[in-house]
Amino acid sequence: MSDQRPADMQSVLHQNIQALVEHRRQQEEHQGVQAWVAGAVSRFAGSMTFVYLHLAILVFWVLANLGAIPAVPAWDPTFVILAMVASVEAIFLSTFVLINQNRMAAHSERRAELDLQISLLNEHETTRLIEMVAALTARLNISTPADKELPELAENVDPQKVMTQIQQASGDQENA
Repeated sequence: MSDQRPADMQSVLHQNIQALVEHRRQQEEHQGVQAWVAGAVSRFAGSMTFVYLHLAILVFWVLANLGAIPAVPAWDPTFVILAMVASVEAIFLSTFVLINQNRMAAHSERRAELDLQISLLNEHETTRLIEMVAALTARLNISTPADKELPELAENVDPQKVMTQIQQASGDQENA
């Protein structure tokens, strides 16, 4: 046994959060300029500042081109330029948002893989604990209600079999 006292849950939680924050910070530091620009544009486009700025520009544009602001001559009386600018802006914003969504999907997939790895390690550790408890109960000649299930519980789960069953179940639901 170790001389170290086990950490309490609060300190373990704090340590895990710090590790995740540090990992995220390192990922952001190592992302390329293109990913940074796409993220910044997407964040700005999704803000109320963006909405207010565009509302102000639109109101000014319309009022100026309708002649409601005498100090500003109309430059787009038919609003064709406004439509073209809005269309081009929409194309670029959509592209930036899609780039950012692709990046977020890749991050999500990595997190899902990490979750799977942690779950598989946890399952392996739990299996070992079951084996130890089973050995203790056998040595002490104690029977439990779970004795019939022990052989199955003491086996590691094969991730490939689980994935195959999930795919089969998904295929069955799609065919129904």
